[in-house]
Amino acid sequence: MPVAFVTSAIAGVMGLGGGMLLIAAMPGLLPAQAIIPVHAFTQLASNASRAAFGWRDIAWSIVPAFALGAIAGAWGGGEIYGQIDLFWLPAIIGVLILLITWVPLPQVPGGGQLALAVLGFYQTGLGMLAGATGPLGASLLLRRNQERDWVVVNTALYMSLNHAIRLAAFAMLGFSFGPWWPLMLAMAAAVIAGSWVGTRMRGLIPQRNFAPLFKTLVSVLALRMIAMPFFS
Repeated sequence: MPVAFVTSAIAGVMGLGGGMLLIAAMPGLLPAQAIIPVHAFTQLASNASRAAFGWRDIAWSIVPAFALGAIAGAWGGGEIYGQIDLFWLPAIIGVLILLITWVPLPQVPGGGQLALAVLGFYQTGLGMLAGATGPLGASLLLRRNQERDWVVVNTALYMSLNHAIRLAAFAMLGFSFGPWWPLMLAMAAAVIAGSWVGTRMRGLIPQRNFAPLFKTLVSVLALRMIAMPFFS
């Protein structure tokens, strides 16, 4: 639970990154088949609470197009998820996290509704495999508004949609959430508390101070994930 709290607080300050840190710490603590569904539930609680704490900055106009693309992405990503060998899932997640962290992200052309639909499609589709994809939409939102509170809150809004749609997709794929409810509810409480703390810390901490440390830490955790199947 402390890890969930800290990663959510980090996301509350930075607007992203908490989900990647959390999922990078989960392999070895949960069975491979439970990692992404449990992570999706936890991050839904984290992002929804962060959006609620900053509700004055919510831009509801981004919801319809993003949701439409996300539904299509969840279907496509779910088809791939159903075919992969879960033994290799931690390594796959680790590789994707390294790519998201260090490789320049694809730029979605434009900034209108079509761009939001494309973002929803590839972000949710990739999220079915990697779990944490929040940084993918940051550049698109920054084209609309440079104000940090607006970007943080609306990143939380579209990521809430992302996680909710993926949870529905995992349920349709046959994942049983029943055995995991006590853990998921405890983690949800921890990330909501983290969101509250991070929201209040956001104006006190310069965001630039986090970037080098965050990239180093998440890369070490991703390398651990890549190595796990070879030492299990």
